[in-house]
Amino acid sequence: MKGFFTYFGDKSNQIFQLFAQHLGLTVAAVAVAIIIGVPLGILIARKKKLAGFVIGVTNVIQAVPSLALLGFLIPLLGIGSTPAIIMVFLYSLLPIVKNTYIGLKNINPDVIEAAKGIGLTGGQTLKMVQLPLALPVIMAGIRIAAVTAVGLMTIAAFIGAGGLGYLVFTGVQRVDNYMILSGAIPACILALFMDFVIGKIEDGVVPEGIKVNSKSEKPKKRKSRNRKDERRKKATAIAVLVSIVVILTGVWGYKAIGKKNTIVIGSKNYTEQLILGNMFASLVENNTNIKVERRMNLGGSSVIWEAMKSGDVDVYVEYIGTGLVSIMQREVISDSDKAYNVVKKYFHEEYGVEWLKPLGFNNTYVMAVREDTAKKYNLKTVSDLARVSDQLVLGCTMEFSDREDGYVGMKKLYNTNFKSVKPVDGGIRYTAIQNKESDVTDAFMTDGLLKAFKLKTLEDDKHLFPPYHAVPVIKEEVLEKYPELKEVLNKLSGQINNEIMRELNYKVDKLGGDPREVADEFLKEKGLLK
Repeated sequence: MKGFFTYFGDKSNQIFQLFAQHLGLTVAAVAVAIIIGVPLGILIARKKKLAGFVIGVTNVIQAVPSLALLGFLIPLLGIGSTPAIIMVFLYSLLPIVKNTYIGLKNINPDVIEAAKGIGLTGGQTLKMVQLPLALPVIMAGIRIAAVTAVGLMTIAAFIGAGGLGYLVFTGVQRVDNYMILSGAIPACILALFMDFVIGKIEDGVVPEGIKVNSKSEKPKKRKSRNRKDERRKKATAIAVLVSIVVILTGVWGYKAIGKKNTIVIGSKNYTEQLILGNMFASLVENNTNIKVERRMNLGGSSVIWEAMKSGDVDVYVEYIGTGLVSIMQREVISDSDKAYNVVKKYFHEEYGVEWLKPLGFNNTYVMAVREDTAKKYNLKTVSDLARVSDQLVLGCTMEFSDREDGYVGMKKLYNTNFKSVKPVDGGIRYTAIQNKESDVTDAFMTDGLLKAFKLKTLEDDKHLFPPYHAVPVIKEEVLEKYPELKEVLNKLSGQINNEIMRELNYKVDKLGGDPREVADEFLKEKGLLK
């Protein structure tokens, strides 16, 4: 625990910033859900024919996996805070709408008749009788939505919206338990805090006459209320609502204005990409007058590619094999120069994206095993692995498990037949192989964790895996606006080989370095940064 507290203290500024981001995103999503969900619940309570349809739709939304929902939203809304807020808002609707509906529906009909009997209109009955009686149930739904929203919002980091999920996802990638806990513990505290605050709000808005004393379980006695106090509470509630709207409008307006004369440099969600993304961002900042927005840790290849197509990212580092097989859906081309020319031409013609000069290293797939496994079965090549695959467990990434240049192609070319296949993701696969829950994993040639876990890599003797040379890609419209970027971004061409990239990854994954600091240190060593 001492090590964790030391880590937490060292990273306290970053953790506080991410905590504030997480809080802001969560409050925004829940506030929108309340503004829309409560009136919707009131509507279906009064128009009962709509109730089945509306509740059915919210149930269906709740059943959609969160990552799948994000996948649907990214092409429409891009990346960042907007799709994250919309996602959590959609998941928050069900408890708020349903509890509002149930709270109003279960009011004794005699009470409603009595209200009509004394001459109250429908609106007055709703405001003065129904809503006050239903408030405990409505507030319970809001509390459930708020607590759940805190956990859901951790996924916001997957699309570059920030929040405590950044620490969780990055910690998983690096197999860093301190980093995972530094994100998970504050998230738990935030959930408890949200529940506490909403509980206090509930205590303030629920009429005294229907509150239940926790000790006696009897209704509390009514207390006389001063009219000024009532007005003050209403004014405070309105002020809070207006403040939330103003803050959200200000943030979105600032982002819209701030994006002018700014390029966005992004990265995928693993160490190597974080280092390279920060390298290029620092190069541009120190060699031009162009403002740079860093949007790192944007999930896998599909997420960042959708972000580039939608205009949310202008520059990032892609791999030839990914462009060829995953995006273009073409068959493997083993010749790296030919593969580069094919993707360069295709992306120019189809997407208006230019591939610049390769950085120099080839981060292709490689199969890795523990040293004891390699010694036991005398493994040196993937063909050797195939001969004994029925005795081994493959713990590969989810992406590798269904790729033609991955496990699918491996079965065809090498005729592998593993005892079982357990797709996992990120750094978890390294933990699994270390704990002997799996025997074989896929890795990238430059992974720092290969060195950290002392794994043996096997030769791809039949050349299944295509070249994965890293190349900066940039939107051509951005290059036309800022032609100086081409020379600046090409400064890293041929500067990084496999050994250098693996060592840089090792500094982050094993030695705990910050990707941005590691990137800047390398640029200074090369004389590219002052």
